[in-house]
Order: sequence, then structure tokens, then C-alpha cells
Amino acid sequence: MDFTPTDEQTAARELAARIFGDLSTPDRLVAAGTGTDAELWKALCSAGLTAAVEDVGLLGLVLLLEEQGRTTAQVPYAVTCAYGLLAVARHGTEEQRARLLPGLRDGSTVATGALDSSGAVRSGPGLTGTLSWVPWLRDATHVLVADADRTLWWVRVSDAQTEPVETTAPWSAGRLVLDGTPAERIGDERAYEDVLAASRIAFAGLQAGVCAGSLARAVQHTTTREQFGRPLSTNQGVLIRAADAHMDTEAIRVTAYEAAWRYDDGLPCVTHALTAAWWASEAGKRVVHAGQHLHGGMGADLDHPVHRHFLWGRQLDAYLGCGSEVLAELGALLAKEEAL
Repeated sequence: MDFTPTDEQTAARELAARIFGDLSTPDRLVAAGTGTDAELWKALCSAGLTAAVEDVGLLGLVLLLEEQGRTTAQVPYAVTCAYGLLAVARHGTEEQRARLLPGLRDGSTVATGALDSSGAVRSGPGLTGTLSWVPWLRDATHVLVADADRTLWWVRVSDAQTEPVETTAPWSAGRLVLDGTPAERIGDERAYEDVLAASRIAFAGLQAGVCAGSLARAVQHTTTREQFGRPLSTNQGVLIRAADAHMDTEAIRVTAYEAAWRYDDGLPCVTHALTAAWWASEAGKRVVHAGQHLHGGMGADLDHPVHRHFLWGRQLDAYLGCGSEVLAELGALLAKEEAL
């Protein structure tokens, strides 16, 4: 087991950090509202950071998403890479890869995913069903949908009905209504589990970055803000809260790294993806609460940058599934494996 980034992964991460740091500023985030920052998205795609995912793998994508999370950058990077590039590259036919990947690489195609297997969507002929909310749907051109049989379908958003939905984080979400909507199948019966695991790992990586960004802001605030003539960071209670948040952030990061490494190496990773998702959900929630709390009264200001980390952290918690739900799924899977 070796999580040391390759030269290609390191170069991609450094480039992503520079672009996100330069363009995902608090002022630009406010201006973007709930939509995509078009200039930032163009910069990422022009720099080859969408296409690079095919070369750097899922572990490389986790590193890149950490950088996005640090600045809560308003671009559909995670969804396009997890539900578009990786899904099509890994499970599409040769013809589908030749037709679909160029647009995903240059950013002209924006993908998102709706892998709800509860039976909300049924196939034949076309797809029919309603999905209450899909992240980044208002900015997407295509959506990867799972039907009740856990078959994956590639759908043009323009062929479906969409309605804006406001979520905790400004993710440009929407309600997706399918009514005999035409779709093309992606992959065989194994594709659903594989794409679901990859997306969970990717979003855990994004949460690691969100938490790191929140904690960095809290550290900067508590070391420069003074109370009774000394920095807040000298108080034992502050130190303990920050240390706990640091350990939680590292737990999210290392479990995401391990799951991504296993995925890239073709090793079983479904339980590891669920483990990463649990840490991202449970620990992520604790970290963003701590980050906001350590800012004192400023943390309650809805316009303060740390509040955006709080919103993203809570949204990722909801998106990955609350801790008890993830643990129940993980426990059932482990029990099934033990029985075999």
C-alpha cells in the first residue's frame, strides 16, 4: 500500500491548487451564487484537469477534489469526473468512448449522476420516474441515471424535465422528471456498483478538502484573534477542538486514499468506499461545525467564508448518507461476505 502521488498526480494537484486558489475567491463565490463559475470551469478544462483524470486515476482525482474542497469552488468538477469521465472511460463501449469522452475532456459536456436504486426510475421504453434532487443538474448537459434494476443510463438533460431545487450548499441542483425519456445504456450489470463506489470515494475526497479548508480558516482566525491580551489559540479548549478536527480530517483523507488506491489497482473496494463515506459523513460534519464554532460570533455570519465550508460539509454529509445509513449498508455487506 503506497499513497505517494506519482509525478503526474503531483503536477496535476499543484496546478489545480493554483487555479482554484487564484480564481475561487470569496468575492467570485458570492458572484457565482448557486451557478457555475464559467471562467473557472473554462480555466480548469483548458488546463487539461478534466482530461487528466483518465491518466491520474481515482486517487489522482481525490487529490484534485481536495483542492476544490479547500476553496469550495463553484464548478461541477466532481460530478463530471465521477459520473462522466470515469464512468464512460471504464464502462462505455469503444464507440461510446470515442463519441462521449472528447466533450467530457474539454468541458463542453457537463455530467452529473442520479444513482438512486430505490425504484424511483424504471426503464422500457425510455426512462420514467422522478428524482427529487440531482446535484449540478441545472448546469449539466447529461445525467447518468440508475434504474430500479441498477442499470446505468446516459440521458440528455434537454430530453427530460427539470425544475430548480435549492439545497444546503449552492450546488445548482434540480428536480429531474423522466417520462419515457430516451437513454442509452452504459456498461453491464457490474457498472452500477463500480460507479457508485468511485463516486463515494470521490466525494469523500472532496469532503477532506472542505474540512481542511474550514480548519485552515479556523487556525488562522484563532492565532490572530486576541482575547484578554493573548491569541485564542493559546486556550486549551480551542487547541483540543482544533486537534480533534485535524484528526477527523486526516481520517477522512486516509480512508479516501486507501479506497481510491484499491480502486485503481483493481482490488475489492466496495467496503472501503463505504468506510470512506462514513468518515466523510460523520467526521466531516464534526469538522465543519468546529470550524464555524472556533470563529465565535463571526462563524454565525452567513456571509463569512467559513460558513460556505459549513454548508458544503453538511451537504456532503447528506449526499453520502447519514452515518447510521452508511453503517447499516456496510454491516449488511460485511455480514453477506462473512456468510459466503
